[in-house]
Amino acid sequence: MNISSSFLGLPAHLGDDNMPRIVIFGVGHGSTYPGKDSSGYTLAADAIRAASQDDATLVEHWDFDIGGPLFDGGPGCCVDVGNVQTTMHDNEGNRARIETKTREALALQAVPILLGGDCSVTFPFLASFRDDGPVWVLQIDAHIDWRDEIHGERYGYSSPMRRASEMPHVAGMVQAGLRSVGSARLADIDAARRYGSHFVTAREIHAHGVEAALRHIPQGARVVITLDCDSLDPSIMPGVAARTPGGLTYTQVIDLIAGVGKRARIAGFDLVELYPPADIDGMSALTAARIVVNTIGSIVRQV
Repeated sequence: MNISSSFLGLPAHLGDDNMPRIVIFGVGHGSTYPGKDSSGYTLAADAIRAASQDDATLVEHWDFDIGGPLFDGGPGCCVDVGNVQTTMHDNEGNRARIETKTREALALQAVPILLGGDCSVTFPFLASFRDDGPVWVLQIDAHIDWRDEIHGERYGYSSPMRRASEMPHVAGMVQAGLRSVGSARLADIDAARRYGSHFVTAREIHAHGVEAALRHIPQGARVVITLDCDSLDPSIMPGVAARTPGGLTYTQVIDLIAGVGKRARIAGFDLVELYPPADIDGMSALTAARIVVNTIGSIVRQV
C-alpha cells in the first residue's frame, strides 16, 4: 500500500529488527443479512485514512488530546497493512479472513486495530482472541447488539455481543453509551442481564462522567474495545446508518479509551459502523481518524 494513502502515512512494515506494537487494517464486509447491501461500509477504512493525511506530517508534534507526541518521544511502532479482501454475502469466508488477519497481528504480540465495516466484523475480531484471553469487552455503542438471529443469520450486525457472551475467553462485558431504541427486545435485554453485562447509558455518562463505565472494568484486565460510530452524537458523527440524538461527545469517547489504557490494558480495538455515504463534509471520517489517533497514543503509553 502507498504510504501516502495509509493511516497517518504509516508504513506497512517496520525494519527487520523492529516489531510493531500496533497493526492497523481495514475491513469492508462481515456477515451481511440476506437481501441487504453492505457496500457502503467498504469506503470507511479509506475515508478514515484520507481524513488522517493532514496530520501525517505532525506525528512528532505535541498533541493536546494525548498529552504529548503520538509515540511519546519514541520511535514509530505502528503499521498499516491495508485492507482485508472481503466479498459481500460471503459471510463465512469473510469471518475467516478477518480472524486470520487479526491473529497475524496477535502472533506479533501487537495490538490489532480494525477499521470496519458494520458491527458484524466485531464477531470474528473478538473470536480471534480465543488463545489470547481472557479479555473483557468494552462496547461503546448506542445499541446492545444482542439479537440471537435475524433472517436466519446469527453473525450479523445485531448479534456480536450475544455471540461474544458465548465465547469462553470473554471474561466480562461493559456496554456504554446506550440510548434510544434499536433492535433489542425485552428478551434480549433479559438475556444480557442474565449474562452479567454492565449497561451504562449515554445519560449516565453525561451525568457522572466516563467513570460510570470504567468502574466496571477490573484493574489490570486485558480489554478489547469495540466502538460503534453511532455511539457518538450525530452532530459530530452524522455518517452512520442510525442517527440518534443524545450521543456521546468526542471528549467522552477519547476519555473512555484513555481510561481503559490507564486502568487496564487495551488488547484490541475496532471502529465500526462508519457509513461514508451519509457523512457531511467528511466530518465523521475526521472524528473517526482522531479517535484512532487517540487510541494509538493510549496503547503506546500502556506500561
